[in-house]
Amino acid sequence: MRLKVIAIALCLLLPLASQAQETRTYRWVDDDGVVHYGDSIPPEYAEKPKQVLNEHGVTVQHLEGRKTAEQIEAERVAAELEIQKELQHRADTALLATYNTVAEITMHRDRRIELFQAQARVTELYLRNLRRRLASLEEDARQYKPYSSDPAAPTIDPDLVVEIKHTKLSITRHEQNLHKYQNDEQQIKEQFEGQINRFRTLKGLS
Repeated sequence: MRLKVIAIALCLLLPLASQAQETRTYRWVDDDGVVHYGDSIPPEYAEKPKQVLNEHGVTVQHLEGRKTAEQIEAERVAAELEIQKELQHRADTALLATYNTVAEITMHRDRRIELFQAQARVTELYLRNLRRRLASLEEDARQYKPYSSDPAAPTIDPDLVVEIKHTKLSITRHEQNLHKYQNDEQQIKEQFEGQINRFRTLKGLS
């Protein structure tokens, strides 16, 4: 019985051993365009594309050669385009899922714009008050050295100097905020304009 099992195992392994001993046949093209076949690749063609053939001469595997800088760059550009296409597809899907009409997009845009405009109005009002406050402080400072031309004028109170400085800093900060609100408003307009145009295209609207 034991000999029988060994014999069966040997019968199963023989085809595998035969396949392992099969030599590979390669097909490659030289620099002159001449096709070559062989069981090994000459070193000078090792980095060129080649095919592996079976015993019937049928290609069973393609082996890529070393890619040129142009090929690598072309693949990089193609990959970036695929990513952009996928991102655009996702954005289109979200756009169509969020809005049903151009009017809905416009209403959403107007609400966002109103928010920035309201913030800008509050900031402008606060800036006017700060500037009036600064003008008043600077008027008071003119009574003291070093702002007064009167040699007998007293030295300015340090607290007044600090208040002037803080008021100027506050004005600068709010001016920056106002500029940001205005930029944000413009970006929102451009963003929604793009969404409206894309929505029209996807819906086939004129």
